[in-house]
Amino acid sequence: MKTKIIKMGEDYGVIIPSHILNQLKLSADSEVKLSVKNGVIFINRDVRGGWANEAKKMAEAGDDQLLLGDFTSAFDNNEWTWEGIK
Repeated sequence: MKTKIIKMGEDYGVIIPSHILNQLKLSADSEVKLSVKNGVIFINRDVRGGWANEAKKMAEAGDDQLLLGDFTSAFDNNEWTWEGIK
């Protein structure tokens, strides 16, 4: 598919057809990541978008406890040392 690069003030934009945005579940206000590798422009969805906000909500609700708890071993407790510290 071909599209055009258009001037938008001091920057430029690319027209992305709505059927492509729909396939990616993106909308006009979605945040994406742009990168360039070997002369190719990549547009990636922010797959972790909203994680920080959800983590904050979990913490406020007290629902952010460790699932596995502490699982140190005898080695961790008795043998492991940092430089000069036991």
